[in-house]
Amino acid sequence: MRRLLIGYDIGSSSVKATLLDADSGKVVASEGLPKIEMTIDAPQKDWAEQDPMMWWKYIVETTQAIVKNGHIQKGELKAIGISYQMHGLVLVDKNQEVIRPSIIWCDSRAVEIGNKAFQELGADFCLPHLLNSPGNFTASKLKWVKENEPEKYARIHKAMLPGDFVAMQLTGEILTSETGLSEGIFWDFKANGLSQNLLDHYGIDASILAKAVPSFSEQGKVTEKVAALLGIEAGVPVTYRSGDQPNNAFSLNVLEEGELATTAGTSGTVYGVSTQAVYDPKSRVNTFVHVNHRQENPRYGVLLCVNGTGILNSWLKKILGGESISYEEMNVLALEVPVGAEGLNFIPFGNGAERIMENKGLGAHLSGLNLLKHDKRHVLRAGQEGIVSALTYGFNIMKEMGMNMKTVKAGRANMFLSPLFRQAFINMNQVSLELYDTDGAQGAARGAGIGAGIYASPKEAFGGLEKLASLDPEPKLVAQYAEVYANWLSALEKVRS
Repeated sequence: MRRLLIGYDIGSSSVKATLLDADSGKVVASEGLPKIEMTIDAPQKDWAEQDPMMWWKYIVETTQAIVKNGHIQKGELKAIGISYQMHGLVLVDKNQEVIRPSIIWCDSRAVEIGNKAFQELGADFCLPHLLNSPGNFTASKLKWVKENEPEKYARIHKAMLPGDFVAMQLTGEILTSETGLSEGIFWDFKANGLSQNLLDHYGIDASILAKAVPSFSEQGKVTEKVAALLGIEAGVPVTYRSGDQPNNAFSLNVLEEGELATTAGTSGTVYGVSTQAVYDPKSRVNTFVHVNHRQENPRYGVLLCVNGTGILNSWLKKILGGESISYEEMNVLALEVPVGAEGLNFIPFGNGAERIMENKGLGAHLSGLNLLKHDKRHVLRAGQEGIVSALTYGFNIMKEMGMNMKTVKAGRANMFLSPLFRQAFINMNQVSLELYDTDGAQGAARGAGIGAGIYASPKEAFGGLEKLASLDPEPKLVAQYAEVYANWLSALEKVRS
C-alpha cells in the first residue's frame, strides 16, 4: 500500500494541490486552479482583497481532481500540509463564518498605522523585540479594521492567516503557528511569545488570536462532512502549515545558516536562513521565525520581497494580447534585443507599497522610451531586467545585514522559466543558481510527512528532490548587467526625488 501526502499551496493567483508518494518522493497527481488568475479586488486605491471562500472553492476542486487522477485507495492518504500567501488577515465569527473579505499581503491601507506605531513604540523596542517595524503587516491590518469597521471588529471570534482559515475549513480547529504569528508581527522574539506591548498599543485583545502550534505537528483532523466533499477519508490529519516564503525555502531544503532560496511568482523574493536574530534598521528586509525554529536551536528567515514581480509580466501579457501570446513567446521576443534593452528602464513597483522602498508606493515607471527605436521586445526585456534590478536592490540590503549570498536555490517555475530572467538574476547578483524540480505544494506535502512522523528528518523527506541545473555568472555578462543596474538606480532616483 502506498503512503500518500497532500500539499496545498494557496497563492493570490491560484491554488495548487499535489499528491506525493512519501516513499519515492515523486508526484502522483497535481492540479492548479483557476486556469486564469484569481481575482484580486481593489475597492479603493491601494487596497487588495480576496474572498477566503474562493480559496476554499479551489481547495475542494483541486482535491477532487488529484483524488480522481491519483486513484487514492482507502488507507493510503496519511497527512495534509498547507502553504499559504503570507500576511493576509481573515476574520471569522463564532460560527466560523467569514466577516469580511481578506485583506491580503499586497494591500497598503495599513502603512500609516504601522509607521505611526513604529514611531510611538520606538525603534529601540520594535527592532530587538519584533525584528521589524509593525509596518503594513497583519497586526496593523487588524488595527485598521478596529478603527474603520468597528461593527465588524466587534463580531470577531478569531483573526487568522489564510492558511489557518483553510486548516479551519478542513478540521474545524482554529490554530496558527509561531512562524505565522511572527509574520503578522504579533510575536516578541525576546519574550518568545505574543507581543503584549504591541497588542496593548493597538488595543487588541490577545484572545482573538489563535493558539500557536509547531509548524510540524498534528493540527486537527479532516471532518466527516469535509471528507465526503473532498472524496477522502475522514480523520486524515493536517500536520504542517507555513507561509509561502518559509515554505518555498523549505521546499528547496533551505533550513540551515547561510542557505538561500528565491522565488518569482506574483511577488519576487529572496529568503535566507540565519541562526541570529538579525534585522534591517529600516525594516526594508524582514525577519521571521523559520519553520524549523526552536528556542534552543533558533532558525530565522530573512525575507526580501518585491511585490511588483510576476504581476508586471502578467500585466505586459494582458496588454500584448492576453491569450493570444504565451509567456514562452514573450521570453523569446525579449531575447531578441541586447542586454540593457537599448536604454529602456522599467521600475516595477506597481503592486502597492514596497517594503524595500520603506513602504512607499512609488508605482511602475517606464523611462528612456525612444519611439523611433523601441518596440514591444524592448519593453518585455526592460520589464524582466527591472524586476531583477529591484531584487538586486534588496539583495544588497541583505548583504549589508551580513547574510552569506553565494548560492541561491530556486524551483524551475514562474519567472525562473525565462532564460533571460535567470541570466539577469545570476549575473546582476553574481551568484550561482541551483534549479530544482519542486514547488510550494510539493514542499507542503513533504512538510506533512515530517509532521506526521513518516519522515524522521528533512534529509529523508528530500530524498526524491531532483536538481535540474546549476548556473554560474559569466564575467562578460556580469559587467554588462552591472551597467544595467547602475542605469536602473539612476532611473529609480529620479522617481524617488
